[in-house]
Amino acid sequence: MTKERGNAVVGQSGGPTAVINQSLVGVVEGLRQGLAASGSVARILGMRHGVNGLVKGDLIDLSAVPQDTLERVADTPSAALGSSRDKPDPEYCGKILRACEEKNILWFFYIGGNDSSDTCRIVSEMAKQAGYPLRCLHVPKTVDNDLPGSDHTPGYPSAARFVATAFRADALDGRSLPGIKINVVMGRNAGFLTAAAALARERDDDGPHLIYVPELPFDPARFVQDVERVYARLGRCQVALSEGIVDAQGTSIGATLIRSGQTDSHGNAQLSGSGALGDALAELLKAELGTRASKAPRVRADTFGYLQRCWPDASPVDRSEARAAGRVAARLAAEGVEEASVALIRTSDAPYACDLRRIDLSEVAAKTRHLPEEFRQGTTDVSRAFLEYARPLVGDLPRAAWL
Repeated sequence: MTKERGNAVVGQSGGPTAVINQSLVGVVEGLRQGLAASGSVARILGMRHGVNGLVKGDLIDLSAVPQDTLERVADTPSAALGSSRDKPDPEYCGKILRACEEKNILWFFYIGGNDSSDTCRIVSEMAKQAGYPLRCLHVPKTVDNDLPGSDHTPGYPSAARFVATAFRADALDGRSLPGIKINVVMGRNAGFLTAAAALARERDDDGPHLIYVPELPFDPARFVQDVERVYARLGRCQVALSEGIVDAQGTSIGATLIRSGQTDSHGNAQLSGSGALGDALAELLKAELGTRASKAPRVRADTFGYLQRCWPDASPVDRSEARAAGRVAARLAAEGVEEASVALIRTSDAPYACDLRRIDLSEVAAKTRHLPEEFRQGTTDVSRAFLEYARPLVGDLPRAAWL
């Protein structure tokens, strides 16, 4: 147990999720039961809008927030403290360290994805060089499920649950009024969330009939042939398509179609803020298939966008594990760990079980995990191994009946 007395600060970063507040409350609870109870932590502070709030001094005291309020916050989707897309460079991280010194912050907790873990890493290294006793703990979060070192990442199971449920409902719509439907799913570099659409299937002819992930090059001509083949067999076709699909040269197809040129703070095209990809592929199908049939098929496209992140129907597993991740980070801090991230390690499939363990920040910081080959089947589907991997994370889905 560390003997210094100072303050702890916690913030949330990147895209919100349905369970990021569970992790926030887990950190607060863990600190109250550990470092605060021992007298080491004087105050537990929350950053408004991530490190931007810390640098500006926009902080909230979480030390005495009633437990019943924390419970309501934990069950509320989105980031209760506000989030940030700032990607701190060394200069920015220097400001973060100075803010910690000025406010006597000795424990720094950041809930987020790849860039958030990198922020922790840089700040931790700077603190060591300066001789300042700052502990930096990263709590994982991302709906993309693209953080290395873990079986899965808090936030993903709930977003995957939304995707699977939405595809099941959309497939029923397609049975009622047959046609071709393209649904664009989040996932710039990793196909885990798009792959989750496969969980919607209850029968052999259920959609999604075609799944396209960014790990495999996307060929528009082959896409038209794939859809035509399914449509000829079933009279309908439902497509799950990642927003991050790329061509054979690795160029983002969505980014080339977005005319606004809007980018985020990382210089990436804002793929989830545009329906251009789905609309362009729908027009392609109309043009190509309309010339090959006496009656052009009905073709529609939807972009799920931000709906996937904070839908208020969190996976039960996700709620529990996100909370536990925050508590584990607080426990590691109490044990005197100087820098770490929390990893979720699956220990059993049947019954499902998962341990939360410490890993070094260098194992996750600024790194990206991809949908592995064993989770893919051909160029348009996922494997049984993926379904077995994802089902316990998502939980039971609504069942359908058909006359």
